[in-house]
Amino acid sequence: MANHKSSVKRIRQTLTRRLRNRYYAKTARNAVRDLRNTTDKAQALELYKKVSSMLDKLAKKNVIHKNKAGNLKSKLALRVNKLN
Repeated sequence: MANHKSSVKRIRQTLTRRLRNRYYAKTARNAVRDLRNTTDKAQALELYKKVSSMLDKLAKKNVIHKNKAGNLKSKLALRVNKLN
């Protein structure tokens, strides 16, 4: 067990942040999955804006890597543009 007050606090902070990051990353994965399963172009465009913003925010906070966010956005944009 930790011997210093600061290390006990650090453990608490790390746990809180890990759970928060897990929640936001899982929410983003579900949003990406929903967008991939959408067949309506108008709905897909609306979802793409939200998902793109979500991915950018996660990359900015280092929850996911910025290149991963870029790759996902690129693949999703191609998929949305292919829809009729």
